[in-house]
Amino acid sequence: MARTRAEDFEDKQRNILIKAAAVFAAQGMEKASMSAIANASGVSKSLLYHYYPNKDGLIFEIIRTHLEELDADISAADDPALEPEARLKALVRAVLENYRDADNQHKVQLNAGPLLSDAQKSDIQALERQIVRRFSALIDEINPNLTAGAKPLLMPVTMSLFGMLNWVYMWFREGGPVSRQDYADVATTLILEGVNAVRN
Repeated sequence: MARTRAEDFEDKQRNILIKAAAVFAAQGMEKASMSAIANASGVSKSLLYHYYPNKDGLIFEIIRTHLEELDADISAADDPALEPEARLKALVRAVLENYRDADNQHKVQLNAGPLLSDAQKSDIQALERQIVRRFSALIDEINPNLTAGAKPLLMPVTMSLFGMLNWVYMWFREGGPVSRQDYADVATTLILEGVNAVRN
C-alpha cells in the first residue's frame, strides 16, 4: 500500500531545501553530508531520504525550485502595458527581490554543475534560458539593432545585465546605504543608457 502523503509534506520539503542550501553553501557540495542536512533541517536521516533519496537529487531540487520561483516572480512583475524600459526595470527589481533570501540557493546553483546528471543539467538550462529570454526580448525591443549585422550583440548585452545581478550576493549588505531597489534601478539604468549606444 502506498504511503500516505502528510498534510505538511510541502512545508517540510521547503524547509529541507532551505536548510540544505545553507549547509551546502557553508560546507561545500562534496563535504556536506545527508546527516548534517538532516540535523540542520530538524528531521531524521530516514525522513530526509524519504523526501530526497540522494544528495544529487537534493541539489537538483534546490536549484529547480529556486529557478521556478524566480521565473514566477518575474512573470508576476511583468506588465505588458508598460513601456519596454519600465518593464525592464520592473523585472530587474523582481530578480533582486527574489534574491533577498536566496543567497545560499544561488551559491548552490553556481557551484553544483559537476554534481548534476546530463538530464538534470538540461532541465536547469531550460529554466535558465526561459528566464533569460524574458529579458532579451525586452532589450531587443529597446534596441532592435542588437540582433542585426555581422556581430549579434543581444545575448552579450543580456548576459551583461545578469552578470550585474547574479554577483550581488558577493558584496551587497542589507541595511547599507544602497537598497536592493536602488541597485536594481542602477543596473537597469546602466543597461538602458548603454544599450542604445551599442552599435553593430
